[in-house]
Amino acid sequence: MDGYSYYSTSIVERFFHNQHNALKPSGTWGHGYGIIGSAMMILGVSSYMIRKRVRKFHNAGYLKHWLEFHIFLCTTGPLLILYHTSFKFGGIVAVSFWSMTAVVLSGFIGRFLYIQIPRTIRGNEIDVKQLEMENESLAAELKSNYGLDESFMTRISNYAARENYRNISPGMSILIVLRDYFRIWMFTSRLKTELKKAGFAASQKKELAGKIKQQLILKRRIGMLHIMQKLFRYWHIIHLPFAIVMFVIMFIHIVVTIIFGYRWIF
Repeated sequence: MDGYSYYSTSIVERFFHNQHNALKPSGTWGHGYGIIGSAMMILGVSSYMIRKRVRKFHNAGYLKHWLEFHIFLCTTGPLLILYHTSFKFGGIVAVSFWSMTAVVLSGFIGRFLYIQIPRTIRGNEIDVKQLEMENESLAAELKSNYGLDESFMTRISNYAARENYRNISPGMSILIVLRDYFRIWMFTSRLKTELKKAGFAASQKKELAGKIKQQLILKRRIGMLHIMQKLFRYWHIIHLPFAIVMFVIMFIHIVVTIIFGYRWIF
């Protein structure tokens, strides 16, 4: 089946393409894409919501694994829907399609915000007190296991001090995270050079640089925890209406399709 040839053909000429009956929205393959894509999105949303909100399922695997499953289904599903439309959409279905696009794009933003909030292995949020304890434990490990002096520890502490993240606006917070990614990368790169000159073995140098990077990221997350939690709440407020609109119109579309007698392979 030459799908590229069909989808790259102009809409006016597709009717005469030899794959039109199979790949058009009501065709064997095209209709199937729509059914499978819709089922994947419904399963992806419902399974994650049930695992997250129904107490009975709180011990059914780690939440982060359910989130990854949710992201996979709700990314692959819309791609199949796109092929179902054969890249042509209008009327009320267009509203559902663009709502779906907004849901997918905002989902990537939500994933980014989600990983900025430290969590346990089961997906529960960690509060500031626990993070501070983890930071102190990591600092103690750096001093005792690697013999880092107080001046070096102060240097690390000042590089990602909580005061650096005060009064950050929600709009600037994403840029701050991206900026810090490069700052930490440059800091650890310079650090590896310093450790090499200090006579650290290659394996110990790599391990120590990794621990210091871990502490810098942890200190940044402590400093930005409040703003990231706030952004994540704002994200939910924006993400949910698009998802509701998408599913409502999808349901209407399915009902109308059935009423007009369109069937798949049944």
